Amino acid sequence: MSVDELENAITQLTPEEMARLAEWFDEYRADQWDRQIERDIQAGRLDTSGKRADSDFDSGRCTPL
Repeated sequence: MSVDELENAITQLTPEEMARLAEWFDEYRADQWDRQIERDIQAGRLDTSGKRADSDFDSGRCTPL
């Protein structure tokens, strides 16, 4: 199925179906994001940022949210 076909099918959804699709898609995208972050962590891509954050915290350069 092409993107154009998907777009056309989406325009035919009822409001209830659209809400269900939107919820599913939000969860799907969040899961994809979580997997990417996990891959980045395992590959060490966030090590420098993590060390800088730890240093800032230890030095008192952080404020509560």
